[in-house]
Amino acid sequence: MNIYVGNLGYKVEEDELRDAFQKFGNVTSVKIITDKFTGKSKGFAFVEMENAAEAHNAIDALDGKEFDNRNITVNIAREKRENNRRY
Repeated sequence: MNIYVGNLGYKVEEDELRDAFQKFGNVTSVKIITDKFTGKSKGFAFVEMENAAEAHNAIDALDGKEFDNRNITVNIAREKRENNRRY
């Protein structure tokens, strides 16, 4: 199950997120989203967990909790929507 993690501190690293989520079950991947030009964090990430029940436990436990001096948002990731922007 793919989980969205928002309001992250800009210095949070993927290993820190992995450690926080592994307390609830097996984490298959962690990806902090970065700006393609600067390489700096955009303040959100996606964590993928193998087991849906464990993912829900992590969401319930971590949503709104303080992580690196910020209250993070944790919920089920939604599929990216196609938009009509033209480049």
